[in-house]
Amino acid sequence: MKKFLFLVVAIFSIQIVSAQDSPNVSNDILYNSAKVDVQPQFSGGIEAFFKFIANHYKMPNVDKFSGKVYVTFVIEIDGSLTDIKVLSDIGYGTGKEAIRVLKLSPKWKPAEQNGQKVRCLHAIPISLQSE
Repeated sequence: MKKFLFLVVAIFSIQIVSAQDSPNVSNDILYNSAKVDVQPQFSGGIEAFFKFIANHYKMPNVDKFSGKVYVTFVIEIDGSLTDIKVLSDIGYGTGKEAIRVLKLSPKWKPAEQNGQKVRCLHAIPISLQSE
């Protein structure tokens, strides 16, 4: 039974690896942003993206706090953001607010692999500091 399970896992793993290297890119595969030919890009670049976040993020009403909210999201082939998840936050609703703001994001230029637009997992830290 163990040999059969190992064989099934090995065959499945080979299919995943070969699918990512194949010139026929599937829209179902989720790529890591570090492993694509062309990185996804927010219109105006990453600085414009962080400015967008700063302009829309509502800081919690708490005295003197600072830290980072780490989030991941999928940039779909149409440039929309989906599957937004908070990996860690600093409390006070900062993670929920990050999700709210990312849902407002304009579409990105999607990642490309082998000349085709692909779904891509992206991770960012959002630095916060009260005034």
